[in-house]
Parts: sequence; C-alpha cells; structure tokens
Amino acid sequence: MRQEDIWDVDTARGYDTPGTGMFAPEVLTPTVDRLAELAGGGRALEFAIGTGRVAVPLAGRGVPVTGIELSTPMLDRLREKADESEIPVVVGDMASAVAPGSYSLVYLVYNTISNLLTQAEQVACFRNAARHLEPGGRFSVELWVPELRKLPPGQRASVWHVEPGYIGLDVYDVLRQHAVSHHFRFDESGRTRLFRSPHRYAWPAELDLMAQLAGFGLESRHADWSGAEFTAESRSHVSVYRLPDHR
Repeated sequence: MRQEDIWDVDTARGYDTPGTGMFAPEVLTPTVDRLAELAGGGRALEFAIGTGRVAVPLAGRGVPVTGIELSTPMLDRLREKADESEIPVVVGDMASAVAPGSYSLVYLVYNTISNLLTQAEQVACFRNAARHLEPGGRFSVELWVPELRKLPPGQRASVWHVEPGYIGLDVYDVLRQHAVSHHFRFDESGRTRLFRSPHRYAWPAELDLMAQLAGFGLESRHADWSGAEFTAESRSHVSVYRLPDHR
C-alpha cells in the first residue's frame, strides 16, 4: 500500500469530521494552544499537513504556517479552507521535500511519522526537520505507544477503540516493526466500510535516538497536548525536541 494510494480522493472527502473525533474541540484546542506556544512568535512548518485540521486554526491564531503534503487530494481539501497565500504548501515527501525559508517550529501530529515505513525514512524525517529549523528551533512529534503488551503469544491483533458504529484494531508484524490499522465503520443499514493504513511503530526511546542523530535533544515529553504526565500506562506521547541555540 503506497501512501499516495491510501490518501486518495475518497479518503480525503471523508477525512474531515467537524466537531467530532480528532476534530473535537477538546482534542483540537489543546493541540493548537501548545503548538502556538512552541512556535514562540515564529514561523511553523507542518509535515503532512493534510486537510489543514491543525494548520488552519493555528494560522487563525496568528502563527504563519507552511506545509509539506504528499497527497494532492488532501491538499485539494485544504485549499477549500485556505489558499496558497494564507497557507503555502510544498507537494512532496516529508522525509525529503524542502520548504522555503527557516522556522522556529516543525511539527508532526496524530501519528503521522509512522506513515514512513522504514527506520531510514523516519531518521531522514528528523534530519529534514532539523534542516528547516533555526538554531534553538523545536520539532514536535505526536505518536502512539505500541500496545504490544495486549498481545498474548500467538495473537497478532489488538482492538484499540470501540464505540457505536466504529471499531479500530491494529494487526502487528513484530518482526518488521509494522502495524496495519483497520478502521471499521457501520451505518444504520448494517453496511460496513473499511479503511486500512500501514505504519511503522517506534518506541519513544527509538525516536530519541533518531533525534540525536539529527542533532536534537529531548526537551519535554507528555502524554497529550494538555501536558499530562507521561507514564508507563500512557497510550500516546507528545515529544518536543530542540536544536542547540548555536550550531
């Protein structure tokens, strides 16, 4: 499954869920608040900007935002909300594409770094972030913690979310450090829609080593954008890496 094929027109059309899910105010507002704080009055660059779930409200807060995005259908949805003069976007891979200028903040939200399916690509993503940042700049990464403790011997799948009309489960390949997320949605007629996406999972310690290879140090790690303590039971983390003030 290539990323270009996954994030197609149909997926982009159904991606935005205003007011619910990852678009719910209790999810989105703390994200935007924290990123605005991390930008510190400077410019921000979002890797895999998508339909602008975070970029549009962040720009509305007065933070100049630029994006990098591989999927043109997702970018087309963003352009329904903001034009190129408001949020410029470079079409390309977040591990290698170059946006003009320098930034005080580069950020990746909602597990997006796991869309890069090899360790080498993920390391390249960290290096690409460093390439775009000013001295002292920050790279913020939001990523889930693999739930391998839920897998008894011989079992490959873990259900991570259940609600009316929706079941989410991950199928793990622990040899390759891969997971395929399955999103099942049911309507009132009983029909089911399935969306699948492949990921390469990484533990926080592995991300920290990638950061070191790119010249970053870990500045902070929390369980969410509101600043909750990160513990052994946390299901995700928001990690902020920072470059030295002088290179």
